[in-house]
Amino acid sequence: MLNSAYFIILRGMKTKRKQRVVVGISGGVDSSVSALLLKEAGYEVSGIFMQNWEADAEDPYCTASQDLSDARAACDRIGISLHTINFAKQYWERVFQHCLDEFKAGLTPNPDILCNQEIKFKAFLDHALNTMGADYLATGHYTALKKTERGFELHKAADLNKDQTYFLYTLTQSILSRCLFPLAHLTKPEVRAKAEKAGLPNHNKKDSTGICFIGERKFKTFLKEYLLAQPGPIQTPDGKEVGQHDGLIFYTLGQRKGLHIGGKKEALEAPWYVVNKNLDTHTLVVAQGHEHPLLYRRELVFTHPTWINDSPSEDHFLYQAKIRYRQADQACTLMPTESPHFRVDFEQPQRAITPGQSIVLYEETRCVGGGIII
Repeated sequence: MLNSAYFIILRGMKTKRKQRVVVGISGGVDSSVSALLLKEAGYEVSGIFMQNWEADAEDPYCTASQDLSDARAACDRIGISLHTINFAKQYWERVFQHCLDEFKAGLTPNPDILCNQEIKFKAFLDHALNTMGADYLATGHYTALKKTERGFELHKAADLNKDQTYFLYTLTQSILSRCLFPLAHLTKPEVRAKAEKAGLPNHNKKDSTGICFIGERKFKTFLKEYLLAQPGPIQTPDGKEVGQHDGLIFYTLGQRKGLHIGGKKEALEAPWYVVNKNLDTHTLVVAQGHEHPLLYRRELVFTHPTWINDSPSEDHFLYQAKIRYRQADQACTLMPTESPHFRVDFEQPQRAITPGQSIVLYEETRCVGGGIII
C-alpha cells in the first residue's frame, strides 16, 4: 500500500504551497481511489467528470448519468469538489471521425488509445493546467511513472493483469512531466479494499468494458448508424464461396462470431475464422481452425512511431511487444525500414496481426513506445 509520502518523493517536490492536482473522475473505483490517495498525500485535489459522447437521454447503453451520480457520491465522501466538462465536440472531431475513416478503409482502429492521446492527455490536460491552474493531472490508470537520466519513463504497474501502459504509449515527456498515476503499486483487490475502508459507495462497482463510445451495445448495430456497408462474398483461401457478408467494416482478422457459415457440406466441423479482407473485391476470406496457418505471421510493419524517451538509433533492437491489450510479452527484433516505417520480426509466429491496431514495445517493464500496424 502506498504511503502518503510516495507522491512527494516521486516528484522530488520541495515547496511550501500545496500542489494542485485535478483528477479525472469517471465514477469508477480506480479514479476515486486515486483522488483519495492524493488527498491523503497532502495535495489540493479536485475532480473533473468528462462527458465525451452525446447520447440520447433514453439510450439504454449510455451510463453517463449513473457514472456522474457515482462520481459525485465518491467526491462528497472524499471531501473534494467535482466539476463537469463536455469534450464531445473534440471527441467527435479527433477520435470518432478518425475511427470511422479507419473502419471505412478496412482497418481496425483502437479508439481508447486515441482518446488518451487526444482527449484525456491533451484537451483535458490543457483544461486542468491552463483553466483550473493545476500543477498536475491524475488518472486512475494502472501504470508507473519513474524519473531517470532518460527523463520520465513509463513502466508497467504492479498489477500486471490491470496494467494499462498499452493504451498510454503515445504520451510524451512534456505530458508525463505533468501527470500522476497513484495506482502504480496497487493491485485491483487492494484498490477495492481501500475504497471500502474509506466508505466509498462505488467500492464494488463493476469495471466498464467495451469500446469507449459504444459501451455495451452490439458493435455491428452501432456502426450501421454511421457507415454505409457494402455486402460481398465470403470465400475460402482457394476461392470457394461459402456465404455472404454484410460489409467488411464489421469484421476483423481472427474473428469467429457473426460469420453464420457453419454446417457447410464437404467442410470440416471446425469453426471458421477471418484470415483476410480484400477491399478491391469486397471479399471476406475465411478458413477453418483456430490454428490455421493463414492466421499466423512472424513479422509486421508499423507507422506513426511514438517513442516515450529517445528514439532507437541502431540497426537492430531486441524488445518485447504486445499487438493487443493483455497479450503476454512477445520477444521481437525492431528494424527501421523506409521512414516513417519500422519492421518487427517476432521469435514466435503471432496470431491475427491486425492492421489499424497498435503494437507497443517494452524493455522489461519499461514502455518504449509503439505505432500503428499497417
